[in-house]
Amino acid sequence: MRENTQNTESVFEALSKTAAAETAGGQSPSPAATNGPPDDVERELDDLLAQALSVLPTEDIEFTDELIKENLDEILLVLITLHDGTHGDELLSDLSRYFDATLSPGTVYPALHALEEAGHLTLQRKVRTKEYSIAEDATVQSMIEETMIQQLAFGLLLSAFLARY
Repeated sequence: MRENTQNTESVFEALSKTAAAETAGGQSPSPAATNGPPDDVERELDDLLAQALSVLPTEDIEFTDELIKENLDEILLVLITLHDGTHGDELLSDLSRYFDATLSPGTVYPALHALEEAGHLTLQRKVRTKEYSIAEDATVQSMIEETMIQQLAFGLLLSAFLARY
C-alpha cells in the first residue's frame, strides 16, 4: 500500500470542508449553475477536477476510454447540463479534450438516443444538426447522485478491504 494514501475519513472531511466553504462563499456546488459560454464550461470542469484532485490520492489515476464508456450516460448528462444544450460533435470534442477519450460516434450517439428515449434529454432538430438539452433537471440530478453514491460505496468497500489486507 502507498505511504501517501489518505484514509477515507480524511478524504470525506476534505470534501466536506471544500463543499462547506463553497456554500459559505455563496458559490453553488451544482454544475447546473453554469449556463455561460464554453469557456465557463471548461473553467467549471477544470475547477471540479482540481477540487477532486486536491483531496484524493489520484497521482496514478487516468480516465481510460473503458472508464469513460462505463460512465458515459452520466458524463454526457453532465456535459449537456454544463453547456445548457449541445450537439453530438461538441460532446465528442469535450470527451476528447476533458477526458482524453477517443470514443467513436457509434458509441456516443446511441447513448444520446437511449438517454432521449428514457426521457432524460430533449432533442431540438436544427438545420444540419440536433441539439440535446436536459429534459428534467431533478431526474438527471437524482440519476447522477445515485451513480455517485454507488461508486463511493464501492470505493469504501475496497478501502475497508485494503485496511484488512
